[in-house]
Amino acid sequence: MFRDRADAGDRLAEHLQEYANRDDVVVMGLPRGGIPVAFQIAQKLRAPLDVLLVRKLGAPGQPELAMGAVAPGGVRILDRTLINKLRLSEEELAKTIDVEERELQRRELFYEDIRPFIAIKDKIVIVVDDGIATGASMMAAVAVLRTSQLKKIVVATPVAPPHAKHDLLKTADEFICLHISDYFPAVGFFYQDFAQTSDEEVRSLLSQSTSNM
Repeated sequence: MFRDRADAGDRLAEHLQEYANRDDVVVMGLPRGGIPVAFQIAQKLRAPLDVLLVRKLGAPGQPELAMGAVAPGGVRILDRTLINKLRLSEEELAKTIDVEERELQRRELFYEDIRPFIAIKDKIVIVVDDGIATGASMMAAVAVLRTSQLKKIVVATPVAPPHAKHDLLKTADEFICLHISDYFPAVGFFYQDFAQTSDEEVRSLLSQSTSNM
């Protein structure tokens, strides 16, 4: 059990010390909840921090049930098995995708002026979230990163179900997780404080990280 996202980031950073004090490492967090975790890691490793925009596609009426994810550049990860099980029409799916892609665009504009310019070509990117449930968002994130010429992609998360490592190592180079649990009702189950992270908090952490570099 983690006290909060900052505690999870501190503890996760201890397992990433081989990447500390290097000029070829960048930490990227998935908004919004992944940013407080990634911020702590970036501070401990003395690495630059950026946000990697990804949106989960929540099932109609069950927003926490991910049936896929979208990311900038037209990246779409869809769980067709779940979509078919939900008997979701293509029209309903398209409507959900449209809503989340619009939100992606909004966040890109909202964070644009505060994000540092960080070149990631030939870098090791540590991509962080506060937890992995279905893995759809993280898989979309890795798919985006794979379009760049990177030295290595490291997925880092405090908690995940057993399938996550197997699924993500198909595309990522390394998977680091503090707690793998067969019983996984939701990511928030593993936190004492899992309050929603606001856009303003993301902006503040990005600003702090930039000023500390």
